[in-house]
Amino acid sequence: MRSLNLHLKALIGVLVILGLLITAYQIFVLGIPVTEDETDDLWNIDAKVEFQASPNSPVKVQLFVPPLTQDYVSLNESFVSRNYGVSINRADGNRRVTWSARRASGNQTLYYRLVLTKRYSGEQPKPKGPIFRDSLPVEGPEKIAAEALLAPIRQHSADVETFITETIKRVNNTSDDNVKLLLGGDTSVANKAKAIELLLSIAHVPMERLHTIRLIADVQQSPELWVRSFNGEKWLYFNPETGEQGLPADRLIWWFGDEPLISVDGGRRAQVSFNLNNSEINAIHLAKLTDESTEAGFLEYSLYGLPLQTQQTFQIMIMIPLGVLVILILRNLIGLQTLGTFTPVLIALAFRETGLQWGIALFTVITALGLSLRSYLEHLKLQMLPRLSVVLTFVVVTIAAISLLSHKLGFDSGLSVALFPMVILTMSIERLSITWEERGAAHAMKAAVGTLFAASLAYLLMKVPELVYFVFTFPAVLLVLVGFMLAMGRYRGYRLTELFRFKAFLKD
Repeated sequence: MRSLNLHLKALIGVLVILGLLITAYQIFVLGIPVTEDETDDLWNIDAKVEFQASPNSPVKVQLFVPPLTQDYVSLNESFVSRNYGVSINRADGNRRVTWSARRASGNQTLYYRLVLTKRYSGEQPKPKGPIFRDSLPVEGPEKIAAEALLAPIRQHSADVETFITETIKRVNNTSDDNVKLLLGGDTSVANKAKAIELLLSIAHVPMERLHTIRLIADVQQSPELWVRSFNGEKWLYFNPETGEQGLPADRLIWWFGDEPLISVDGGRRAQVSFNLNNSEINAIHLAKLTDESTEAGFLEYSLYGLPLQTQQTFQIMIMIPLGVLVILILRNLIGLQTLGTFTPVLIALAFRETGLQWGIALFTVITALGLSLRSYLEHLKLQMLPRLSVVLTFVVVTIAAISLLSHKLGFDSGLSVALFPMVILTMSIERLSITWEERGAAHAMKAAVGTLFAASLAYLLMKVPELVYFVFTFPAVLLVLVGFMLAMGRYRGYRLTELFRFKAFLKD
């Protein structure tokens, strides 16, 4: 007996822990929304390209566009142009779109439009990058100035991260004579990045430039220059002006390297302006979209991967265990009397079609009429099978009559009575009549009322939209329910109704 108890407790523990771990993995690792009304940001980015084309000459425009290899995924990408051919090339981690035309003249306007969102979680590939680089050529006074700056940098740094931070700090101290010499009077961010790269190359620390766009709506902006370095395990990002480490969450990498954003052959005065706006979209719908846009989506092995019609069926089926749990609690803990164990759950499913009020009324009317017929058939001394066949036929005729009457009176809810499980109604009538004969009318009425109460409670629980979404999205919680049901199976204590029933006995 002790080994049986230990086995049951171990089984319950395994089921509960497994259900909780799978659900936690879906929520915290895969990032699946917990509620259906949860929303995520959707960004719309327009890059407007304007330039002056040379009269009647071939035009070739090249523009860097986001590589989208980091934390964002594209939902839609379009290239708006007139009389231009479009192609996209990849090189050195960048993507570049090329517009080309045989003849163009005058003012030209091209658009690049992108709809993107945060990439839903999933394990990202481990980054790879250079861990060593050769020194950039430098001679004369510049070499002396660089070595003079590197001496205190080495002294005040312990690793790649602190070395780069200290280098940026020194280069931004424009009052230092060595820094003035390296910058040559140009204190622009691009020139500072060039000086930083020179110092890091002498120390054989790799560095790469990257240009970002800030995801903020309705603000005019231009690409912001950042630098990054690889420490052997991950990329480290730095702001070359402030020394701030770590790329902010609202930055979108547009391109890498020191090449300009746009290049135009056959034109001049090219400029690019950015316009951003964001909107909100239902999180689970967005998850489906990102699942379709990536090679390995987190919904691939969930119930959302089923056909839509099958999903609708499973949204009903997967709530049945919760209805069963309600009946289990009502019978085992409270002591409510019902017609069987699963009959109330099946009636609750029928209530989904008729609605609660109509369902209770129809169940009461049909059951009352069926009991009257059952009582009449009892006098004919029929066997059980013919008797059930007659009652079933009567139930079908009654349902048809109620549906026709409801239609004539304009009550559309009555039409759904045909979806009531006729066999369940027939068996309920039979069981109720047997209970009436064996244990009396009071007990039979108590069981009928208990059945309707349990079915109503189960229906109300199974119709909660938030609960339907949660169980359908995280079906592993059913393992936790099974663990609870197993624990309830060994309960031998008093039921709530028995406490009231034996109240006087307990006092004595």
